[in-house]
Parts: sequence; structure tokens; C-alpha cells
Amino acid sequence: MAQNYIQPGNVIPIVAPAGGYVTEQVVKSGSIVGIALGSAPQDSICEVALEGVWQVAKATGAAWVPGDKLYWDAAALNFTKTATSNTAAGYAFASAATGDTTGQILLRQIA
Repeated sequence: MAQNYIQPGNVIPIVAPAGGYVTEQVVKSGSIVGIALGSAPQDSICEVALEGVWQVAKATGAAWVPGDKLYWDAAALNFTKTATSNTAAGYAFASAATGDTTGQILLRQIA
């Protein structure tokens, strides 16, 4: 293995903010969106998944089809197809109807 290699990058450590994190909470740090793999109190390290397929909170009002680009809406605390003021997070993994409150995301770090 190369000397400069550190790790695969699919899970990273992030310091928990005020209030900490709970398992499977969505974590946003800068432009990174991930899922907490465990609970962590404030100022402790939390392992955060940056990849994988997850069942997540979905904004109602728009249907998802596989491949739709999805964004994290930190104000509404759900994933949406609306890019404005939100952070790119991945792609719809499965179809979801307009009234659904959850959906499946293929978590990917995208610009």
C-alpha cells in the first residue's frame, strides 16, 4: 500500500457540536453530508458514514425516481430535490411518491 494512503474515506471522524449526535442522525459539516454511526456527546468524535443506501426523512410534494439528485435541507431536516439553499447529498435509490415522508438515498459526496 502507498505511504500516503490514509483510509478509504467512506467513514470519517467528525467532532460533535453542541447537543452532540445520535445514531443515524444526519450530519452536515461544511459541504459534507453523512449519517452518524453512533451517538456522541458534544466535543467527542463521531464516526460518520459518507456512503451507502439509507432510509431517510423525505420532503413531501415531489416524487423521487432512482437517480434523482437529492439535497439535505438543514432547516426542514429532510432530503429534497430542491437545490436552492440546500447541500448536495446523493441520489434517490428507489422511487418515492409525492406524499411519502421517507425515501431511500444512495449517499454520495457530490458537488
